[in-house]
Amino acid sequence: MSEKKIAPSLLAADFANLQRDIEMVNASQADWFHIDVMDGVFVPNISFGMPVIEAIGRHAKKTLDVHLMIVDPDRYINDFATLGTDILTVHYEACTHLHRTLQAIKAAGMKAGVALNPHTNVALLKDCIQDIDLVCIMSVNPGFGGQSFIENTFEKVSELKALIQSKNAHTLIEIDGGVTSKNASELVAAGADVLVAGSFVFKSDHPMDTIEKLKNQVN
Repeated sequence: MSEKKIAPSLLAADFANLQRDIEMVNASQADWFHIDVMDGVFVPNISFGMPVIEAIGRHAKKTLDVHLMIVDPDRYINDFATLGTDILTVHYEACTHLHRTLQAIKAAGMKAGVALNPHTNVALLKDCIQDIDLVCIMSVNPGFGGQSFIENTFEKVSELKALIQSKNAHTLIEIDGGVTSKNASELVAAGADVLVAGSFVFKSDHPMDTIEKLKNQVN
């Protein structure tokens, strides 16, 4: 079985000490940087803009996993490629022509991800699952960090895993929201490959130790 990945979410980092927190993730056992981009329209909050992501990219030494919680993501695909994004995830709910958006992301040299809000059924991806490198299941309502985990997520992960296997796809399953040491093992058992952890990591007394324990717990 392939190694499970931990992706600390910089939304929960200390923005006044962002370089320090990036260096911590670089030095830790984490695998990816998870970067949430919000526009105040698709979700009721605003987060990082392009200049901040460019600055993150200058210091980050691991995979940049960028999650666009924005309307009309197609406008910015090439911009994010230029910023050094490795994986670009768009929301199913924000894409009128999802297949075309996925092709555009890949044409720009990135891996293509699709995020699903808590109310969105995984079966909606069955026609394009083979074109998707990663599915990000939102286990909280998107827009704010620190929310509590939605229990229906376990069932959703199992359903998605069955869909991926039935289509012989190689899609990774990522969980975003409310991930802690209490639910990490169960999420991996259900089929998760990547765990995004924000507050649980950055609000802990020893973030590097927290990442290491989470990584050991799921591998």
